[in-house]
Amino acid sequence: MHSLTFLSPEANYTKTEQQIIEFICQNPSSFLTLSISQLARRLEVSDATISRFARHAGYDDFKELKAAAARAFEGTGPAEKLKGSISSHSSLGLDSFLSFQQTCIRKTLELIDRKAFSQAVSTLCQASVIFIHGKGASRSMAQLLAFRLRRFGKTICLVPSGGSELFEELSQAKQGDAVLTFGFQKLPRESRILLKEGKAAGCSTILFTSTLFAETEPSADIQLFVYRGEPEEYHSMAAAAAVVDALILEMASSLGDEAVERLSRLHNMKKRYSQELPG
Repeated sequence: MHSLTFLSPEANYTKTEQQIIEFICQNPSSFLTLSISQLARRLEVSDATISRFARHAGYDDFKELKAAAARAFEGTGPAEKLKGSISSHSSLGLDSFLSFQQTCIRKTLELIDRKAFSQAVSTLCQASVIFIHGKGASRSMAQLLAFRLRRFGKTICLVPSGGSELFEELSQAKQGDAVLTFGFQKLPRESRILLKEGKAAGCSTILFTSTLFAETEPSADIQLFVYRGEPEEYHSMAAAAAVVDALILEMASSLGDEAVERLSRLHNMKKRYSQELPG
């Protein structure tokens, strides 16, 4: 289970406590500014539940928990930088926005499950066919991943974003294939169907998500966490693209000569026909 560094790693957190941790992960600056009563109302739990969580996390009370959180966030910068990012219209600008993206990437690096990442690399390298799906802004990530992996000689099926056409592709899935979808804050209905039917067909399933503890139904075999900012903020794909690129590079390393040979063939074809098809 993921945990923030200032929380006791030995504790066996309840489902409600995991929701509190999820809120802290997704809303660090808000957490530092809310009182115990405000936080309880926001999460629709009692003040006593928050107090018990603080003690369970290794602190005497909520005030001591917040102080530890403030120190931890000060070290990596997310709290202050988030306060001065997109949510504050007066601070809009290139420097502020890129600083915010650095925070998102740093927080992703802190919280992503390294074992899950390695499993994703292995699963995609071994898959016979990779079904990739993204909806809305996530479509750009799906297209990037599909484009890069085709260059390695992988058989890719870029699943339509929505509608009944989705089933035309999904019906071809079989054991030994992999299904990868982007869900982030809210899992689209299409992603739920992909995960459900992928599992039924015997595929390995991979989900890019922005939640650490929120349960998805059905769950994915592998979940890759990406931090994209607090819920009320503009959500950029910078951290997601960084994880996608890292996944691609790690796969290239794992595939070795196979990937190099495919790319060399592509380069030679482009060179051979450069006069006929420039660009």
